[in-house]
Amino acid sequence: MDNTTEAIPHRPSVTDRLAPLLPPLRRALLPVAVLAAIAGSASWLSQQRLDIPAGMLAVRGDTVIRDGQAWALPGLGQPRLLPARDLNLQMQQLQRADSAQALQTVEGLSVGLEIRLRIALDERRLPELARKLPVKFETELVEPALASLLYPLVAQHTVRELFSTQRQALQTKLEQQLRERLAADGLILKSLSFGAVNLPAEYRKGLEGLLAEGLAADKMRFTLDLREKQGKEQLLAAQADRASREVAAEAEARERIIAARAQEEAMKHVLPFKQRQIEQRQLEAEAERQARVKIAEGQAQARQIEAAGEAAARQKLADAEAYRAAALGKEQAAQMAREGELISKHPLLVQKTLVDKLGDKVRVIVAPTGTNGQLLAKVAGGEVQE
Repeated sequence: MDNTTEAIPHRPSVTDRLAPLLPPLRRALLPVAVLAAIAGSASWLSQQRLDIPAGMLAVRGDTVIRDGQAWALPGLGQPRLLPARDLNLQMQQLQRADSAQALQTVEGLSVGLEIRLRIALDERRLPELARKLPVKFETELVEPALASLLYPLVAQHTVRELFSTQRQALQTKLEQQLRERLAADGLILKSLSFGAVNLPAEYRKGLEGLLAEGLAADKMRFTLDLREKQGKEQLLAAQADRASREVAAEAEARERIIAARAQEEAMKHVLPFKQRQIEQRQLEAEAERQARVKIAEGQAQARQIEAAGEAAARQKLADAEAYRAAALGKEQAAQMAREGELISKHPLLVQKTLVDKLGDKVRVIVAPTGTNGQLLAKVAGGEVQE
């Protein structure tokens, strides 16, 4: 029996299997690593960008960035955001009379005062303010400055002065002092105004009553002054009216005197003129009378001439009528002679003429010769022969 050992086959390891693939993988991983580094850098850079909100500005060193974005890279410095608009502040701790920060008047009363401020940053000192200005400069800088100036001023006045009489003067003085104080810190005070004054309840009632009485007294005083002025005004108006009436009366009297003198002077010229007018009218009447006489005489002569002419015309007309009648008679006689001769020659013409005059009553008349007028007698009697 052969005791030779059978050879076991060799299996390759994982390292041996990946060995051919390592060079290509190394070459492929290098760009991937570069891309990953670039992406990580871009993400980190995007996180280092600071967005500037509306109404704000960013200051880094001496550079002022007003809008957009600012880089916050290590080594370049962190940009500081500052307000670009005016800030409206209202001092809350000074508004209540029962708070620890209440103002004390000269009487020792605690009062609250509402104060409104409008503050802006000095544009010329923005880099300095970015380095030195506190983060909450409203409470850390503005309020302490206001309190340090306001407390001594209020302590010098009474509540009534603070409430009414010296309010505007106190506000003006405080605004001037606070503007100077804040200007040293790079802040510009644009306006300061007082609001409501918060007084203790009991004192407020008493003060309101006192003010009401004072207002009533002032009103009464003003009313009396007004009435006195009205009386003086009425007196002056009456005096002025009387003076104007006297002047008007004097002027009217002078006008009447002047008018009378003018009328007297005018009458000196009017009387002769009236006399001349009367004489002129007499002459005109005499001339008119003579003209009427001449016209009447002319009319009488014209009528005589017209009557003579009319008589002569009538005589001529009568002569003409007589001549016409004579001539007509002669013509009629001659005509009758002619007609007589014609009838004697033609006796039937008489019958024809009669028939023509009878019209449509006689249609045909036959008259034989030698009737001696019997036919006419029959026709006259109403008999008609056909």
